[in-house]
Amino acid sequence: MNREARIVPDWPAPPGVRAFVTTRPVDLGSPGEREALRPEFPSEPRWMKQVHGAQVADLDRASEGAPLVADAAVTAAQGRVAVVLTADCMPVLLSDVEGTRIGIAHAGWRGMAGGVIENTVRAMDTDPARVIAWMGPAIGPKAFEVGEDVLEAFARVDPKAREAFRPDRPGKYYADLYALARQRLAMVGVTRIWGGGFCTFHDDARFFSYRRGGERGRMGAFIWREAP
Repeated sequence: MNREARIVPDWPAPPGVRAFVTTRPVDLGSPGEREALRPEFPSEPRWMKQVHGAQVADLDRASEGAPLVADAAVTAAQGRVAVVLTADCMPVLLSDVEGTRIGIAHAGWRGMAGGVIENTVRAMDTDPARVIAWMGPAIGPKAFEVGEDVLEAFARVDPKAREAFRPDRPGKYYADLYALARQRLAMVGVTRIWGGGFCTFHDDARFFSYRRGGERGRMGAFIWREAP
């Protein structure tokens, strides 16, 4: 795949942990594009049916070839590729500092409010203080207009979440998904966080965005452990 059609996370990944996010030239909403990416990986990525929930799939226990309905995944196995598809939602990549366990979450507002990030960190079954995170491309805080219901969904769990919402017109706010993700990661004990600063809505040269006009394209975020 063209190197210009991917973003490599700018985080201090441990040796052997590989990850990247595709950009607009590759539409992973298409099965054909997924097949074209196959040579990039040590094995077939474990595609999931994402439902904007908080369920985490343990790829080391899931039956090979069995359908996965989840919005996050963890693995300790070498060569096993975890993936989420996103447009305006955020991919969150996770690894312990030794590079022995990795995780990935599809974190839109519904999944994030429901605890998908915290669930993924817990499913890694390691000390959260030894986990690093990278926040991938998502709709930015100057574009993500939401209603009072979204604000309250976060504020019920953490009143400080109100700081991530900027009032717009009556009953409407601009939500900062990156600030909310940092809060959720910190709540579960993860404080070493990289990434953020993207906007899928405004950067139409690189990213698909459902909110920009109902685009159906999808970017893919992948993470795996290389075999020695």
